[in-house]
Amino acid sequence: MAADDAPARVRITSPQTTARPHRRRTVEQEIDEETAIGEVYMRSLVRSQLRLALAVAAVLVLLVGSLPLLFVLSGLDTVTVASVPLPWWLLGAAVYPVLFVIGWVFVRASERNERAFSDLVERP
Repeated sequence: MAADDAPARVRITSPQTTARPHRRRTVEQEIDEETAIGEVYMRSLVRSQLRLALAVAAVLVLLVGSLPLLFVLSGLDTVTVASVPLPWWLLGAAVYPVLFVIGWVFVRASERNERAFSDLVERP
């Protein structure tokens, strides 16, 4: 048999071993399909929201939780205004605007975290 008469070589491959064309998925698809990358994105959002919540809780504990200690150490527990002890005025009235501001700051920062995450997800 001559070299010209030899049959052409044929390469046989399995469809399971050939490389599939790489299909680029969006972040939204990664999250919906619960892939490892999607889990990383969701974990980062949850982690940033948790970090924010812990920071706000720490500020709240420091501001409101330290008031009784402040009253005792500074002698404010004996001061009265309109026959009502000053600590009652502070705890009954002055704390609520502080709580409102802390809550407002928390909501704004939380929305900012979520907006940054949605911008990341919607980015092409």
